[in-house]
Amino acid sequence: MREVVVVGAGIAGLAAAYELQRRGLRPLVIERQPRAGGVITTDRVDGYVIDGGPDSLLSQKLAATDLIRDLGLESRLVPTVPPRTAFVLKRGRLVAIPEASFLGLPTRWRPFVTSPLFSWAAKARMAVKGWSTPPRAAADESIAAFIRRHFGEEPVRYLAEPLLAGIHAGDVDQLSVHALFPRLVELERTHKSLLRALWATPPARSPQGAFVSFPTGVAELTEALVRRLGAVIQYSSSVSRIEGMSSPYTVTLASGAVIHTRAVILAIPAWAAAPAVRPVEPSIARWCGDIPYVSSATVVLAFDRDQVKHPLNGTGFVVPRSERRSLLAATWITSKWPDRAPSGQVLLRGFLGGARDTDIVKSSDFELAAIARRDLDPLLSITGEPRLTRVYRWVSATPQYNVGHLDRVRQIDERLAQTPGLYLTGSGYRGTGIPDCIADARATAAAAATYLAGAGANADANAAAGA
Repeated sequence: MREVVVVGAGIAGLAAAYELQRRGLRPLVIERQPRAGGVITTDRVDGYVIDGGPDSLLSQKLAATDLIRDLGLESRLVPTVPPRTAFVLKRGRLVAIPEASFLGLPTRWRPFVTSPLFSWAAKARMAVKGWSTPPRAAADESIAAFIRRHFGEEPVRYLAEPLLAGIHAGDVDQLSVHALFPRLVELERTHKSLLRALWATPPARSPQGAFVSFPTGVAELTEALVRRLGAVIQYSSSVSRIEGMSSPYTVTLASGAVIHTRAVILAIPAWAAAPAVRPVEPSIARWCGDIPYVSSATVVLAFDRDQVKHPLNGTGFVVPRSERRSLLAATWITSKWPDRAPSGQVLLRGFLGGARDTDIVKSSDFELAAIARRDLDPLLSITGEPRLTRVYRWVSATPQYNVGHLDRVRQIDERLAQTPGLYLTGSGYRGTGIPDCIADARATAAAAATYLAGAGANADANAAAGA
């Protein structure tokens, strides 16, 4: 009989297992892949440091930095390289997002007024609408509807769609502002207008920037967790089903092996959790299956510096749907982080797919690289062939927190509360970023540890009564 089984060794599964171990428990981690980390993967080859998935951590969210401190990695953190300017593609030109902005929204007048990102008519509408108090939405609403109410249509096209929705590779008319940007909703609730709120309470800014990473990529974090956990991860194993009306549960692997355990933490995508939990709780399985996911691809290219005429003076750019390009966004890796490529070379990342074209990942590596270069080459004045090309596919890897997501998760949590010993965590439920996943995973593990301590005490009491 195992105390607790954690299914999935992505950042959420590793963080949950770490928290369980820290509390004196002995988790068994089941991982489908032959490696840990999930979407966090870093290749180090021929002097290049290439993050195939996330390449940074949001430093203002303390869950990640607290874990990093616990692991003794705090001194390894490096900030982004100035200037930290991001751009938006508008009518074939890269236009800088105004300085002193929060999620692209203005927190000061001058950078906003002088920016060519918006027309003068749009600036006037934004000023009028931004200072007014629009009618409140009755319930959850999309990011597009929220921004449109406060600022008009042009900011939806050039900020909300490529930037706010682009972070999640989603559809701006479907993604929930309440689920993904609750701070904006709270500012609307507590102030007469969103613009006044942003100007009255601008977000705190670190001189080192909002994002941090490690010298040899984000995988330093997951690699440190694997070392700390020791030999508790069973690789190349997948769970086919979980059975039991309540604890203890029977976990059956695809190999046919059976594990009995007092608690199960599923740290896998919601679509993968659905069939596994169906024998235990069909309603949870149904709600998990209703959470949509999209696929995407990352194309990494290396060039000699003299092959790229653009100054690459910033972190990269996003591409609005209205520009009719395949590219969602691009990152200038060697302008964003130090020492990511051999001297005299540049490393670029292009992002494809998402809600705009989730089937693009079915293309070959050659086709994906060609699609990325078709957009990148003219924008950055690239000539010649790359020194290195890498393609990463993320199939059904990005959850979509569409309107109604919070209600669905509330239903899942209410039913989980009636299913002792069964837990769900990961990016599909209560937060998508690395810090959010760490926070939710550790909180979930703490709840499981508390449950197991209580269940153990009850078992001891029953045994004593029987004696």
